[in-house]
Amino acid sequence: MTNSYYWSDDWSEEFYIELSKAGFISTTHESKDGLILLPELQTDYAILDFDNLHVSQKVKKLIAESKYEFTLNSRFNEVVERFSQHHKYNWLKGEYAELIKSLYIHNDKREDFKTVSFELIDKSSRELIAGEVGYIIANTYTSLSGFSSRERKYANYGTLQLVLLAQYLQNSGFEFWNLGHPHMEYKKRLGCQTYSRSDFLKRWRRATQTS
Repeated sequence: MTNSYYWSDDWSEEFYIELSKAGFISTTHESKDGLILLPELQTDYAILDFDNLHVSQKVKKLIAESKYEFTLNSRFNEVVERFSQHHKYNWLKGEYAELIKSLYIHNDKREDFKTVSFELIDKSSRELIAGEVGYIIANTYTSLSGFSSRERKYANYGTLQLVLLAQYLQNSGFEFWNLGHPHMEYKKRLGCQTYSRSDFLKRWRRATQTS
């Protein structure tokens, strides 16, 4: 409970799943010997309880206009590939990207862990406007990484994707959404609350523990 970051060169699916179940959120680090897995037991976590979801007037207008489609697992590999195009520093790459894709392929073999993508697609052009990848454990969803288009015509569509995802999770009976580090302003605007590590782990274990 006194450390946050660890490292490993174990890229197996089984090890990654066990890390995730224990509450770690893993990223990567470029070492002189190549990419390493960087599991983090964070000091605090951003949690969204769906009753706290805030929907701005701009997003409500986009919902009313309905010029989009919101999908689950329709363009998984494309979402993963787009991270490198949209982020100056992209940690979900190399062995990690291959691991996530492999976990997705094997979703049908596991009931206790599912890797998923959510997509926001332009109805008319079929362009992928925004998307994210994460995983489901029991009735919880954890975000890993996401992106949204920087084109002016798609202003606020990134926030729209987050709102639609929150509504999907709520309607599907999820208990909460784990968004990882709480320090980004958009998470606060969405309605997230900050949990200390110890408080998060207590709630995480209650929600994810199987009988």
